[in-house]
Parts: sequence; structure tokens; C-alpha cells
Amino acid sequence: MDLRNGSSAKKGAGEVIVVTSGKGGVGKTTTTASLGAALALQGKKTLVIDADIGLRNLDVILGLENRIVFNVVDVAKGLCKPNQAIIRSKKSQNLYLLPASQTDDKDIVGEEEMKVAIDKYRREFHYILVDSPAGIEQGFKNACAGADRALIVTTPEVSAIRDADRVVGLLSARGIDPDLLVNRIDYDMVRRGDMLSIDDVQDILGINLIGVVERDETIIVAANCGEPVVYNTKSAAGEAFSRIARRIGGEAIPIPDGRSNSLFGRLGRRLGIG
Repeated sequence: MDLRNGSSAKKGAGEVIVVTSGKGGVGKTTTTASLGAALALQGKKTLVIDADIGLRNLDVILGLENRIVFNVVDVAKGLCKPNQAIIRSKKSQNLYLLPASQTDDKDIVGEEEMKVAIDKYRREFHYILVDSPAGIEQGFKNACAGADRALIVTTPEVSAIRDADRVVGLLSARGIDPDLLVNRIDYDMVRRGDMLSIDDVQDILGINLIGVVERDETIIVAANCGEPVVYNTKSAAGEAFSRIARRIGGEAIPIPDGRSNSLFGRLGRRLGIG
């Protein structure tokens, strides 16, 4: 694998997408792994990078925790060659992981060092997904370094949306217009008025919606097994992530509105408005 040491992206190079949120626990890491696996299944050579230095988890969700030798800090500090640090997935020829360091402090790497490290992989991959740590401090800044696009993950909860709104502002200051992924939506709760709707979340954040993932227990099972949920052909969440990956690639795929199993949805289809 010819991984160059250039520090700037060139025409025709891969696209870097940071997956972020501000709040922890909304599913950023699961989203990164799932979208990375989905893009790989669609024939796109994809690298997922764990930028959560000191608290890595992406390797576990991908089932690669026992194969780590070098990490992103080693690449940023020039302690190894770029191709020595990446690990190919056991499930896909197109999916690779660049893990975070488990022992270093999150401030050991600066923004420019991270950008240079990421840029070393641009020419070899169609997509590079960077899993941002929670918060808006140095780890977040590092994860955004050199990003071309951003994907904000939020759950339909007030605290998560408030933090996501803060991140929208920070990304805008960097010249990045993010897309929105709403995770763990429960349409039954929405219909009862116990959860914010997709429209509510969009109205608050005011950014483009790229996908919705319903609450799905298969995600937990998949994470515990070290296999992204997109490999489960019976998983609704897996199908949702696969559709989002296709939208990332530029395909115009409608986003389900959650009415398919509701009374209104059934009546709407009969009346030709569903």
C-alpha cells in the first residue's frame, strides 16, 4: 500500500468526514463503525479513525482489539509508517481501522499533527471517517482537523440536541456545514408525545437531515459481538445505516418518515398521500 507523507489533500483524494455530537452516549462510535462498514460493502475503500485518545472503543465494535500494534498517535509523532498502524477488517477487504492510543493523554497530539496524519491516508481511501470524542475541547478540535464534511449525531433528547447545537456553531466557524443523523428515534413515543419528532430536531438545529436510525436492540448485540450492525441483513438499523452511506455517496434516497406502521400512515397510503 502506497501511503504518501504529503500533508495536504490533492485533487482526487479521499473525503474526510468527522462524526461528532458534543454529547457522549449518542452513538457516534457505533455510527462511525456502521457507516464505515456500509461504505466498504458498497465498494468504497474506507478508513475509520478513532480520535478518542485515551478512551478508544472503535476497535472493540469492529472486533479488532487484539490486533493493535501502532495507533494514530504513533502516526502523528512519526513513530511508525502510516501503513503499519492501520488494521484491515476481518469482514471486509475495503474497511480499515486506525485506532486511538489507550494510554496517552488526549492533549498529546495537536490539530496540525492530526491533520498531517490524516492527510497521509487521503490518496489511498475513498472515505475517511473520524470518530470524535465527546465534548468540545482538544479531542474535538483534533478530530475536526482537516475534515471536509461533518456528520452530527444526536438522539431526540433536549440535552443531546443542545450540545449538538453548540457543535453546529463551532463547525460553522470552521467553514464546515454539517449533516444531521438522528439516532435512536422511537416513533411510538413520538406519536404519544413523549419524544421529540424528527421535524422538532430539524427545526431546532436547522441543518440538513441525512438519515434517521430507529431504536434497535440489534445494535447492542452487534457491538457486543464486534460486528457492525450492517452485516445483519434483518436489522432495521443496519438497513438505515446502509441507506445513509449511499446518501453520503451522493445518491438521492428518500428518508422514511416513520408513518409506515401508524394508523395515519396506513390511511394515508389508502388515500394516496402516504
